[in-house]
Amino acid sequence: MVDSKSKSFLFEYLNNHSPTGFESSGQKIWLDYIRPYIDDYISDTYGTIVGVVNPNSDYKVVIEAHADEISWFVNYITDDGYIYVIRNGGSDHQIAPSKRVNIHTDNGIIKGVFGWPAIHVRDPKTEQSPSLKNIFIDVGCSSKKEVEKLGIHVGSVITFEDEMMELNKKYYSGRALDNRMGGYMIAEVIKRLSIDKIKLNFGLYIVNSVQEEIGLRGAQMIAERINPDVAIVTDVTHDTNSPMYDKKKSGDIKSGLGPALTYGPAVQNNLLKLIIDTAKSSNIPYQLMASSRSTGTDTDAFAYSNKGVASALISLPLKYMHTTVETVHKDDVENCIKLIYKSLLKLKKGQDFRYIK
Repeated sequence: MVDSKSKSFLFEYLNNHSPTGFESSGQKIWLDYIRPYIDDYISDTYGTIVGVVNPNSDYKVVIEAHADEISWFVNYITDDGYIYVIRNGGSDHQIAPSKRVNIHTDNGIIKGVFGWPAIHVRDPKTEQSPSLKNIFIDVGCSSKKEVEKLGIHVGSVITFEDEMMELNKKYYSGRALDNRMGGYMIAEVIKRLSIDKIKLNFGLYIVNSVQEEIGLRGAQMIAERINPDVAIVTDVTHDTNSPMYDKKKSGDIKSGLGPALTYGPAVQNNLLKLIIDTAKSSNIPYQLMASSRSTGTDTDAFAYSNKGVASALISLPLKYMHTTVETVHKDDVENCIKLIYKSLLKLKKGQDFRYIK
């Protein structure tokens, strides 16, 4: 189902750098791809982009992903030209040493590396683990003045250099699959609806939100603006069958076995039932998971916005979250696209998901 145009978009979009608060370049790539398949679009103050089909309908359905990736901020530059950082989102300090980075400046991208002392000089009895106190970036400068001359300053945003690749022809692996793979999936949904000449009888809002990684901020803003009736959110979830997970605590989710559907307070059960029934009738494999309080995704922002929005979550199983080798199964990507597509076909204008009417 992945044609050459889709694959080209997938790699261009996933390899683009879109750190939280600086998503505009990726959003432009995404919007340019979906333009032929939408009637209009919305761009808000902080950069969330929404493709709209049937903008005049008074019944509004959202499909949503988030566009931002975790990153770092320059926090302190030493007199000797070394750079110390703070997180922008849930960046993992333990994977930083020896990683190559891109520092984004008004002068363009400046290359750097997270340095680390050689194994030869580390004393096993006293050696330190990587932490925000000791990880640092080297950009090949010997003074603070030289660093600043490159255009680097406190507040410059930093991303890892790693790009996407395929593993064994079955998996995609790289940085920021969380959750630009979701942006790819919802883009493919609207593309397929258009190619198949599907005429929806409601307004469809294809939402690529910003700033999820720091607290669902983009979704909070755009939910108030759209005021939808229904929201189907897609994000990633942990493949708990990869090493070092406790499935008794984390649930039992495995890559290759289909999308994960969540039970939890923010998930509207009648909408979830529609999605599960759709998966069954369409022979789309799926897995189940539970969230005790919040889902930790943009589902929560939509569900509790306005006067309450019927919301559900379709998750893509992912290995090694918040690393530079996040990994997903191609079959799961395709089945997420199919499930969102087929679920939209089951929805009808004016559909009321209330328990008691």
